[in-house]
Amino acid sequence: MDKQANPVVLTPGEPAGIGPDITVMMAQHSFPFDVVAIADVGMLSERADMLGLPLRIMEYRQETGPTPHQAGTLTVLDFPCARKPRSGQLDSRNVPYVLDAIRRATTGCLGGEFAALVTGPVHKGIINEAGINFTGHTEFLAELTQSRHAVMMLATTGLRVALVTTHMPLREVSDHITPELVENTLRVTRKGLQEFFAIDQPEIVVCGLNPHAGEGGHLGHEDEDIIVPVIMRLRAEGFNIHGPLPADTAFIPKYLDMADVFIAMYHDQGLPVLKHMGFGNAINITLGLPLIRTSVDHGTALELSGSGTADVASLVSAIKTADLMISNRLSFTHRQTARTAQI
Repeated sequence: MDKQANPVVLTPGEPAGIGPDITVMMAQHSFPFDVVAIADVGMLSERADMLGLPLRIMEYRQETGPTPHQAGTLTVLDFPCARKPRSGQLDSRNVPYVLDAIRRATTGCLGGEFAALVTGPVHKGIINEAGINFTGHTEFLAELTQSRHAVMMLATTGLRVALVTTHMPLREVSDHITPELVENTLRVTRKGLQEFFAIDQPEIVVCGLNPHAGEGGHLGHEDEDIIVPVIMRLRAEGFNIHGPLPADTAFIPKYLDMADVFIAMYHDQGLPVLKHMGFGNAINITLGLPLIRTSVDHGTALELSGSGTADVASLVSAIKTADLMISNRLSFTHRQTARTAQI
């Protein structure tokens, strides 16, 4: 099938961090599809000069249609910052620029203008200091798109980890582990792997919440009372689910070789393992949205901004994965349509 012709849209994120750097560095690569950045043109030109990299900026015009991205060029929808960004120096006055760029990109994806959204790193601290309650891209995009349940999944070579809870204090995690949340996470993750990664029957490994997965109730009741009943119910529907397994022995070769995805109950249960395996080459994927969204696996790295030492690998991988997800979704939709016609 032919791919959707619309471009991938990129939001570089915090202007004081390495988002603009890796955007310029990414532009040195060629892609068989167009990449449109929503960013301050002057900021990108200045950062390219700082890095000593060539960059020919072309104005984004929706009516001209997308073309393959050529190395050394970048199509940009100009989105001026409120204040001139300085490398490594946060400025709360540029917070609206960061969030409005994401909003514009999201609107474009929902309206069919863009085929997928790739996001650069934002600085949660400065956004909150500006008086805006912001816990992360996942939650922000879920609210923007009115999605009932978005799932944060990180991926690297040989490992995918999806999270039941995302950015919250550890003391609050247990109260948020409900049957509904666990079940929704499993359903959204399974559907996402089928639709975007062409895995018809995903093998899912679920980590327990407590040490030793609760030790039969002696180390917490959540595993037996909440997680197990959900797993049993979904198995009866045909889900391939294993667990809940003690998290300290879940990520061993036996399960790594078999699993298509691991379900972690909280942020720091599964992500340290994933980032140990693939930091710099991992990506963040949001499932459960009415759009495709991928992202880098790292933060703003203010201390590296403008230095030319940032690693662009995660951003390039996020863009290539978004393109793969576009292709797989088209194939998935075609198969579903064909099956419906046969009924």
